[in-house]
Amino acid sequence: MSRIRQLSEGTVNRIAAGEVVERPAAAIKELVENAMDAGATRIDIAASNGGADLLLVEDDGIGMNADDLTLAIQRHATSKLPMAGGEDDLSHIVTMGFRGEALPSIGAVSRLSIASRTKDGEAAEIRIDGGRVQGPMPAAFRGRGQHGTRAEVRELFYATPARLKFLKSSRSEDLAIIDIVKRLAMARPDISFSLVLDGRRALDLPAEPDLMDGRLPRLARIMGRDFGDNAASVEAGREGVSLSGYAGLPTYNRANAAMQFLFVNGRPVRDKLLVGAVRGAYADFLARDRHPALALFLECDPAFVDVNVHPAKTEVRFRDAGLVRGLIVGALKHALTEAGHRASTTVAGSALAAFQRQSPSPFQSPNIFSAVGVREAPASYAAALPMSVRMEVSPVEPAPDTPLGVARAQLHETYVVAQTADGIVIVDQHAAHERLVYERMKKALANGGIARQPLLIPEVVDLDPSEVTRVSERAAELAELGLVIEAFGPDAVVVREVPAMLGKLDVKGLVRDLADEIAETGNALSLKERLEEVSGTLACHMSVRAGRRLNAEEMNALLREMEATPHSGQCNHGRPTYVELKLADIEKLFGRR
Repeated sequence: MSRIRQLSEGTVNRIAAGEVVERPAAAIKELVENAMDAGATRIDIAASNGGADLLLVEDDGIGMNADDLTLAIQRHATSKLPMAGGEDDLSHIVTMGFRGEALPSIGAVSRLSIASRTKDGEAAEIRIDGGRVQGPMPAAFRGRGQHGTRAEVRELFYATPARLKFLKSSRSEDLAIIDIVKRLAMARPDISFSLVLDGRRALDLPAEPDLMDGRLPRLARIMGRDFGDNAASVEAGREGVSLSGYAGLPTYNRANAAMQFLFVNGRPVRDKLLVGAVRGAYADFLARDRHPALALFLECDPAFVDVNVHPAKTEVRFRDAGLVRGLIVGALKHALTEAGHRASTTVAGSALAAFQRQSPSPFQSPNIFSAVGVREAPASYAAALPMSVRMEVSPVEPAPDTPLGVARAQLHETYVVAQTADGIVIVDQHAAHERLVYERMKKALANGGIARQPLLIPEVVDLDPSEVTRVSERAAELAELGLVIEAFGPDAVVVREVPAMLGKLDVKGLVRDLADEIAETGNALSLKERLEEVSGTLACHMSVRAGRRLNAEEMNALLREMEATPHSGQCNHGRPTYVELKLADIEKLFGRR
């Protein structure tokens, strides 16, 4: 007798459900995507006990009739997959869903009821209890409008008790639900979203009037108002692929990459390509342990991207990943360059908070001399001059109509104080000049290429055959960075020249690091980063040092060059080079407002 047997349909459905519905947030994602594909303009979501007890998604989409409901809960039944030549076309997917697995998978492991109504039809309801179907039957549709769908999931995973043991705390599951709803809401600002968790409203996002113009307001509601105030617009296109969105200024950075979002044809995805591209674009501006905040929207021909990589549809594969990465890196760099010398508004906020912490009350003037580094407030302003505050510019000279104003003083031979038309600017002279020198060096490297140093004895580096192939394919890119490398048999490469500016170098270690990085991100960033690190070190030693006295002409020259130099608002590690305080904010410190 054969030991091989056919699994029952119920078991097959429960196994499939484990791929599609791994936790409550995954069920929410599938149901909300269905609502979006149905043309909804409003989607209301609710959950209780982390989604284990109840999940509810209600929309005002086109709705379904009784026959539609009967088919919708069948495995691999869908209205979304286009046909081409009499066959299903998986290469031109333009909807969020297409696999026809979500509803039967959810119904196999829970108590699912779906009530729906079309614009001109009668309301109908169907129920699935652990895979057992009841209905369809007439229903009193409780939707917001005259048509739409209400999906209610109770006791998720009751039919697979083992899965319940793997759920995290209610708080963790709630956070996962919030995250998935936020991502979907970012993709469609023209749709209104609400989310209620255990009776508490967690999200309330009204529809924006326009899909494109509504992006930044929707992003600011979700990622925070500070992001909206400190985001640079991103717009680029190449070979039929377009990129848009917003990227945070380098000085508005985070401790992790949680605030980085990528959307492909309106679909939120998680892709390591984005991580590598963002790292490359911001390499000049942030320390390795800091991360920018951004949201990017990629639009392309559906045939250019494969979204059928994973049942959860959160991963994609591009036909030309190199083109996409190059587009992202180039667009981000251009956006940051266009931002000029801007530093984030949060820098000023932090400075004001530091001042205010030294003030017992709004009506007791803060010790501003202490805040900027002078130990005690002098009895008179004249008494402060022998200390480290030096006046250099006549106070009768009007402040120019320039972003960084005119220099008025130097504090502790380190900070330049300038007066603007509506406030003051405090500049860290060393950090600012370091960035200016670094930008000059980068420009020189770009114009003249990187000087190479031939090795007296070429270095042979042993690698796996796959690593040899990957590194050899990047030989032209590496040569532009000063590293001349070529294959040396199936399991080694030979290095003939290295960048001269790197000096004494562990060639084997560098090549192995490059091989690992190319395997991980598809690009050789570490060599470029090492070159930029050397440039940064040289710029540091060549720049105006803290402790050096500057005259008025030198201080104003520094301000003018900062205004004309992209990225001068932050040093090479993402720290601000200047702080701007508006007059209105200063007046608040002294209780004048």
